[in-house]
Amino acid sequence: MSDLPDSSASTPISHERVLQVMQNGALDEEYGMLRWSSNYAFLVGIALEDVRLTSVYKPQTGERPLWDFPDGTLCYREYAAFLTSEALGWQIVPPTVLRTGPRGLGSFQFYIDHDPEQHYFTFDEALRPQLQRIALFDALINNADRKGGHCLLDASGHIWGIDHGITFHSGSKLRTVIWDFANQPVPEALLADVTQLEVLLSDTNSAYRRALDELLAPDEVRAFQRRIRLLLRLGAFPLPGAGPNYPWPPV
Repeated sequence: MSDLPDSSASTPISHERVLQVMQNGALDEEYGMLRWSSNYAFLVGIALEDVRLTSVYKPQTGERPLWDFPDGTLCYREYAAFLTSEALGWQIVPPTVLRTGPRGLGSFQFYIDHDPEQHYFTFDEALRPQLQRIALFDALINNADRKGGHCLLDASGHIWGIDHGITFHSGSKLRTVIWDFANQPVPEALLADVTQLEVLLSDTNSAYRRALDELLAPDEVRAFQRRIRLLLRLGAFPLPGAGPNYPWPPV
């Protein structure tokens, strides 16, 4: 995996080291709440030995109740999305861990340094392959809220996807701004990655499957498996459904 920019310095830091620091480091400073977030989210510093990172902390107690998602489950879905991104080898979701913070259990996600003026609606054609991968990822995890501003471009030109709290619902919930590839064939390389994901998910003893069984409801895991198998059978990106399929606001 590629190195990440240290969010407190310009030096690169490995993906694995980021996860180690975020899981085991001391929470040394809270910088404040992210005002634009629909749920309570805080920027928090984490330090371990010679590394200090900035993370986005979303406590379970700060999750806004939703009529269609069980209360207190959004942080689990954030982590499930990260594990799925890792299992696919796509590195879409920034390093994420579940741990207890000053406001209780929550997800901690590595903060991606980015230009907020750059987002899906400003990206050029050179980034289409990355957006294609994100579109497929969203279809698999049933992302109900892929806004344009949830696609962050880092200094190396890598697009990261954030805000995966309303994912993995057992019903059809896909709402995204990225419909560019609807009904187009999925590239063979991406299908091969999804095939490997299906193998991991089908193996009830795999670490990935055991983790999902802890994070999601049984019917959500089964629905996820059905979406994977349908996509592999059709070999094409999904078309917009009959219900709401575009998030609001779009950015």
